[in-house]
Amino acid sequence: MSDGFEAEKSKASSWFRTLRDDIVASFEGLEDSHKGEGEIGRFEVSETTRTSDDGSDAGGGLMSVMRGGRVFEKVGVNISTVYGQLGDAAQKAMAARGVPGMAEDPRFWASGISLVAHMQNPHAPAVHMNTRMFWTPHAWWFGGGSDLNPCIEYAEDTAHFHATQKAHLDPHGEDHYPKLRAWADEYFYIPHRNRARGVGGIFMDDYCTGDWEADFTLTQDIGKAFLPAYVPLVEKRRDTPWTDADKDTQLIHRGLYAEYNLVYDRGTKFGLTTGHDANAVLMSLPPLAKWV
Repeated sequence: MSDGFEAEKSKASSWFRTLRDDIVASFEGLEDSHKGEGEIGRFEVSETTRTSDDGSDAGGGLMSVMRGGRVFEKVGVNISTVYGQLGDAAQKAMAARGVPGMAEDPRFWASGISLVAHMQNPHAPAVHMNTRMFWTPHAWWFGGGSDLNPCIEYAEDTAHFHATQKAHLDPHGEDHYPKLRAWADEYFYIPHRNRARGVGGIFMDDYCTGDWEADFTLTQDIGKAFLPAYVPLVEKRRDTPWTDADKDTQLIHRGLYAEYNLVYDRGTKFGLTTGHDANAVLMSLPPLAKWV
């Protein structure tokens, strides 16, 4: 099947793989350089698959998960490229988002990277990042961003995280950062708790100016901002002494994170309704959480 977008699809999926490789290497480097007790963490990598309703191949990806490391209690870095035909529920969801013609031609293609890190030390912030490209015969767009989720907040950490993202977005126009920051504040909000999930970041969805190269470059820079925005915070906080009360605070905050991902997150809903590997979709959930 030729749709005139094969080169762009290949370029995008290759980039997500490169970003994944860079992040995995960086996180394993954090494990190597940490002088704490316990096993040095390593990612376990497994292939994920997706099948269509008729049993034919519909893509897949790599699920990379590290559990019980010195620095990371659980971190997942997943990539996937999936395709096929959207079911009725997904078609309706796309139509509600303004994508035309899905009932006549429900083909789709989607590729992206998704990351969630939950830390051993309660003073080291949890984090989420993803970027993705979505294509149908009627439209294409990019989405994603990253947001910081500390259970114990440090103003200087929040400032660094946001300043790094702003520095990567400003070359695309100084209006991008405030727009994407406000978008993140709106998206990562938990209505039933009347509060934000974390301290924000940047986020965009359904992003398409009509210039694929420009939009892809912006998406790449969102991905490139992640490691310099986040890794220095881990290096700063991973040795901070912590108490049982700090750990309790962390577990309660993780409960908040789990609530958001299970109730509101679009990626979770899309992955589960389109038949992707459930373990990969739910990789974002923390290993332990607590509710009061």
